[in-house]
Order: sequence, then structure tokens, then C-alpha cells
Amino acid sequence: MTTNDPAEEPAAAVVVPHSALSAELLRAVVESFVLREGTDYGVREHSLEAKVAHVVLQLERGEAQVVYDPQTESVGIVAAGERGGKARPGDPR
Repeated sequence: MTTNDPAEEPAAAVVVPHSALSAELLRAVVESFVLREGTDYGVREHSLEAKVAHVVLQLERGEAQVVYDPQTESVGIVAAGERGGKARPGDPR
């Protein structure tokens, strides 16, 4: 038997404005994102600095968002408009 109790509903992911994070915390979140296994930037190799700079630029442009998932108590970066998914911003140019 299921209930319709809103307290039992999973908490929705929360978009955290990147500007609300300190520079150090933002860097740590972005580095964690670009270093995760499966983050692929294509055929060309890019330095960590280039990857971080590209993701920060996407955050500043509103193309990507920092998202906190209260269910897993984790922070990620997703393409703008997506929540809870593990979309990755596009590859650096």
C-alpha cells in the first residue's frame, strides 16, 4: 500500500548559484566534475586548467548549473535545464 504523504516524496535537486560559492569551493566542485571517470572531452587532450576554465565559463553563461542532490548529499554540474541527471557540459574548444 502506498501513501500520498508529501513527507515521503524524495527531495528534489536544488540548483545552487555558482556565484554563491566561494572561489575555492567552486574550483573544487568543478575539478571534481572534470576529473570524474566518464567525463570525455573528445579526441583532443586538454589540460585540467583548460577543462576547469571551460566549465566555469559555461556556468557563467548559464549553460550549466551546480546542482545539490539531497538524496545522495552530492553536488554535481548539469546542463542548464536538467536536474538530477549527469549531463556534461560540451567539450572545450
